[in-house]
Amino acid sequence: MPTIALPHRTSITSRSSVVQLEYPPDTGPLPKPGAQMNGDDVPPRQWTRFVLLSDTHGRTCNVPDGDVLLHTGDLTDRGTLKELEKTMEWLCGLPHRVKIVIAGNHDSNIHREWYEANWKELFIHRSNDAPESVEAVLELLGGSRATAANIVYLQDELYKFKARDEGKEWSVYGSPWTPYWGDWAFGYEKEDGPDVVAKFPEADILCTHGPPLNVFDQTINKDLAGCAALAAELPRLKPKLHVFGHIHEARGAYVHRWEQDSDHLGAQNAIQLGVERADGKTAVTPRATDHMETDDSYRDDGAGTAGEGAKETIFVNAANMPMGPNARRMGVRLKMGDQPFQPIVVDLLE
Repeated sequence: MPTIALPHRTSITSRSSVVQLEYPPDTGPLPKPGAQMNGDDVPPRQWTRFVLLSDTHGRTCNVPDGDVLLHTGDLTDRGTLKELEKTMEWLCGLPHRVKIVIAGNHDSNIHREWYEANWKELFIHRSNDAPESVEAVLELLGGSRATAANIVYLQDELYKFKARDEGKEWSVYGSPWTPYWGDWAFGYEKEDGPDVVAKFPEADILCTHGPPLNVFDQTINKDLAGCAALAAELPRLKPKLHVFGHIHEARGAYVHRWEQDSDHLGAQNAIQLGVERADGKTAVTPRATDHMETDDSYRDDGAGTAGEGAKETIFVNAANMPMGPNARRMGVRLKMGDQPFQPIVVDLLE
C-alpha cells in the first residue's frame, strides 16, 4: 500500500468518530454529534469528547471543553521547574473530568535518571550549582493538587476511567519514549525499539509522544522520524485512538481501516509531500506521486469496537506548536495553539 497523501481538511467523520482539526476561534468546535447521524437503525448512544494537546512547550492557549483531555508530551520547552509549574497550573484550571498527561523528550526534569546524569550539560543550569528538585517535579505531576484537578500522569502505565458515571469504561496506555533524535530525555536506540513497544498492552487509547514510522512523522527536512517498531506493533494493538505529537510540522489526522487498508501504515500531509500548496491548491507532478495515492474523502465508513481489536484506528498528530508550511499567516509566525494548530477535538461513540 502506498503512502497516502492527505489533503488539507478541517474535519473527518466515520460511523463511530468525528475529528475536528480546525474550528472558528470565536465559536469553538461543533457540539457532540447526535444519535441520528448513524441512522435510524442505530439505537441512541453516548459520545465521549476527547480534546487533544501535544507539544505546548511551556505555553498556554485556549482549550475547548470536553469530557477527557489528553496531552501527549513536551509540557515544557527547556525542562525547567518554572515551565512545568506554569503548564500544570494551566492544566489544573481546565474543566475536563479526566486529564491524561504524558511527558516528551523536552521534559528532561521528569526523566529522573537522564536528568540526574545530564543536568550539568543543560544550558539552563550554567549558573546553577545544583539540579532542580526532582521531587518537586513529581509532586506537580502526581501530588494532591494534580489529583484534585483530575490529572493522571502516565509513564508506561495503563489506566481505566469513565467520562461519566453510567458511561463506557475507557482504557488508555501512555508512554513518553521516542527513538533518539539528538540527546534528549526519554530516548531509546532504534534497535531497542522492539523491546520497548512489545510491552505496550492493548487499550482503547494509545498515547505516545512520538509517531509510528510513516504516519505524520515527516520533518521539514523530509526525514521520517517515527518508530518502525511501533508501526510494526500497531496491527496487534489496534487502538481506537492513537495520539502523539513530537513532529510539529506533521500535525494531522487519519482514519485507518484495518480490514480495508491492511496492516501497512503510511499517511502524510500532502503539503509536506509536495503535492499540495499552502493555499490548498494541488502542485502535483507525475514523479512526485509515483509511490503515493491521494485521499480526498471526508467520510470513512469503518466501524469498530474499541478495546476489542478496533476495526479502525484514528491516528492524530496533535502538536500545537506551529512549524512547517502552515506556521505563518501573512508573514507572521503563529502562536502555540493558533488556528490551524488548535487543540484537536475527537468525538468517539461509546
